Amino acid sequence: MVRLTDCIELMDQGIGRVSHIIPQMPATEARLTRLMLMVGGALEEELEFKLKPHKLNHSEFLTLMILYSRPDGSSTPGELCEYASQGATNMTRIGNALVKRGLITRGGSEEDRRRVLIRITPAGRRFVQKMLPPMFPRVATMFAGFSDGDKRSLSRLLRKLARNLDELSDANPP
Repeated sequence: MVRLTDCIELMDQGIGRVSHIIPQMPATEARLTRLMLMVGGALEEELEFKLKPHKLNHSEFLTLMILYSRPDGSSTPGELCEYASQGATNMTRIGNALVKRGLITRGGSEEDRRRVLIRITPAGRRFVQKMLPPMFPRVATMFAGFSDGDKRSLSRLLRKLARNLDELSDANPP
């Protein structure tokens, strides 16, 4: 298996060669973009590794965590699609899988019967409370050597990048 740090070294060399050939290339920004994509991919793999024994994928986990974190434990399919970055068809599949396991329910809203609400069940809450704590040590290890200030700075900078991406998206809608 190729180590992430080896891939980063190859990426640095490649961007160095390309920026030598095309001097106007924004090499620093290209490195940062590629670095975030590589690290993000590794984080995704780590999460999938931890979810596999629970027979969950990332989108199912995210959907369950959104519901778990909501004050009333519920959301609409449309909200879940937005927050989990999923299409309606995939969110239906995710919902079906979680309903089948008894972790969520789907039903009409008390205020408006035409509106569908998805709710985490008590079994779903227990599942999250059991599943989450064993993940904490590996998350802590990922950030070993980061000071509290480092973590605050990283959070601030990633949020700043997210705002810039939102502005870019607003300026050039798909």
